[in-house]
Amino acid sequence: MNDLTTEQAQTALAAALQQAKALDLKMNIALVDAGANLKAFIRMDGAWLGSIDIAIKKARTARLFDMNSGEIGKLSQPGGALYQIEGSSGGLISFPGGVPLTDGAGEVIGAIGVSGSTVENDQRVAQAGVEALS
Repeated sequence: MNDLTTEQAQTALAAALQQAKALDLKMNIALVDAGANLKAFIRMDGAWLGSIDIAIKKARTARLFDMNSGEIGKLSQPGGALYQIEGSSGGLISFPGGVPLTDGAGEVIGAIGVSGSTVENDQRVAQAGVEALS
């Protein structure tokens, strides 16, 4: 299994941070490795303290299921196949802002999670981190 390197984590973190600054947002940005362990994290000055855990859990959710955290949300609505999954795996987050990271061969090597604004902005900042590794 390939794993997110420190250099890749720093590259993705820097790109996400730059996007957050460009959007004038105060974000928490977390990156996890292939094993869903925290690899890199930053809480921008003034970012919500409550979003620290959310950013980390978005990244873990994206890695544990190898899909965007928002996709888990679509599947976990009442009556859905994954209803109440948020309570599993030490707590998951099922709204946008968590995105898997892949290597050049398409293998998932980790994930990024962002929290601190609207889910649309969280997703936009996370995507900047993903694109930095493309």
